Amino acid sequence: MRTTDTLRADRDDAAVSRAPRPLRRLKAARRRFRSRVSGLTIRILAINLFSVAILFIGVLYLDRYQNSLIRGELDALDRQAEVMARAVAELAVDTDASVDPGLVPERVRRIVRRLSAVLASRVRIYSAEGRLMADSRMLTGPGGTVRIQPLPPPEPDPMRRFANQLYERIVNWLPRRSELPVWNELTGPDALFEDVRLALGGTVIRKVRVTEAGGLFLSVAVPVQRYKQVWGALMLSVEGADIDASVREVRFEILGMFAVTLGITILLSLYLAGTITRPIQRLATAAEQVRASHSRRETIPDFGRRRDEIGDLSRSLKAMTEDLWARMDAIERFAADVAHEIKNPLTSLRSAVETAARLDDPERRQRLMAIIIDDVARLNRLITDISDASRVDAELSREDRGPIDIAQALSALAEVYAATAEERGGPAVLAEVEEGVDLVVAGQEGRLIQVLRNLVENARSFSPPNGTVRLQARQDGTAIVISVEDDGPGLPDGKLEAVFDRFYSERPEGEKFGTHSGLGLSISKQIIEAHDGLIRAENRRSASGDVIGARFIVRLPSTPARA
Repeated sequence: MRTTDTLRADRDDAAVSRAPRPLRRLKAARRRFRSRVSGLTIRILAINLFSVAILFIGVLYLDRYQNSLIRGELDALDRQAEVMARAVAELAVDTDASVDPGLVPERVRRIVRRLSAVLASRVRIYSAEGRLMADSRMLTGPGGTVRIQPLPPPEPDPMRRFANQLYERIVNWLPRRSELPVWNELTGPDALFEDVRLALGGTVIRKVRVTEAGGLFLSVAVPVQRYKQVWGALMLSVEGADIDASVREVRFEILGMFAVTLGITILLSLYLAGTITRPIQRLATAAEQVRASHSRRETIPDFGRRRDEIGDLSRSLKAMTEDLWARMDAIERFAADVAHEIKNPLTSLRSAVETAARLDDPERRQRLMAIIIDDVARLNRLITDISDASRVDAELSREDRGPIDIAQALSALAEVYAATAEERGGPAVLAEVEEGVDLVVAGQEGRLIQVLRNLVENARSFSPPNGTVRLQARQDGTAIVISVEDDGPGLPDGKLEAVFDRFYSERPEGEKFGTHSGLGLSISKQIIEAHDGLIRAENRRSASGDVIGARFIVRLPSTPARA
């Protein structure tokens, strides 16, 4: 049996075969992936990984930790710059010079040379005119100027280097790092930084920038002043490699935990998706096989032991499938019964027509025509009742229900039969209901009245002409109990359930054959069960145990009466 998935796969194969070769390979790979991984699995993974991805992005920022390190480094540079500026102001300013008082270059260079041995930061001192006087990375001696270049750290192993490079690219791509200004190194004795110019005006300047390579660059510029007179400016600068390394280590540690969390999340997501998608896929496949197959060997998998929604779905699908098969069996039985019941009057009708065609006796032909008319009337009643029985379920599902006063309905029905008693003849119909009690049910009034009429007609057909059909109703807890009693011969033993079968054929003696189709009680049971009620039959017995009639009892759930 070819299922929908098989037909869809064949269609995809045909479409792939007409595409170019690279596109065919891509589509084939995508179809194989789609067949192995369900859409629900992808959604579960995406939702779970989305929250982990947010954590991952948050880890990359680590703003508070990085900012605290930057503030600490700037504070340290600020304190160092203040101490050095005071030392330079005390030791390198020559206030006694008669010609050019100010910073003495030789003293400044000597101080910077000694400080460069103990400080990792770069020290630059400028005169009051903004000229560079000393630089810890450029030492001047008898042989000329020597440029000092810090040695790079040892090369890490290849994997570590690749991780660091990937980390740098990601961090430099982040918006927070890209918003910082870029540090431009100025060279030459006349090169004046903006920070130094402001410091010469007596302002302390703290700046955070990034290098062209993406690393942090921190600088502090302070005025060199003595007795509130500015004699120059001192600038301390340091690259934030240590800060980046500290943040990187913290991030790598957290990312290690993130990798473990990611792996556990993926495994748990796959497990969760498997516990959901695999049963659903099995149920969907089985339902498709049941739909496409004409055999009852295809069954719905039983997940009833699962105490979750999938177990509920499995039980519902199994119950639905069993109900569908039962409905199909009922339809087949109904069709067979209909064919059998229609065949009998058709056979009689055919025989009468064929016989009447060969007869010349007008009297015998007239009798055959009467038989033909009776058979046509019987067929008409039968087809009408069959049509009514087939429409009951559909009409009950479409029509709205409303409150119905059973006491009023029984009284009205008894009055109708009393008004037509002379024309109808036969047993009387009496309504006996409790007074002062609201006997209200929710239902479709036309269909419930049809049930009562069927029961009354059935009771009158079995009662003697001078008998009585009694209609009774009472409240019994949360239900309304309706009973229809007759004075007839009662029901045969063992037939109390069979009387509700379709085309039940036992009728009272003397009744003309074909007067009833045998569907009335079956239709009544169908209507009552659609109203969540019950209908049953029993025999009425005297004190001595003799059968004195039949009783049909209908039990319907009650509803509060309207105010």
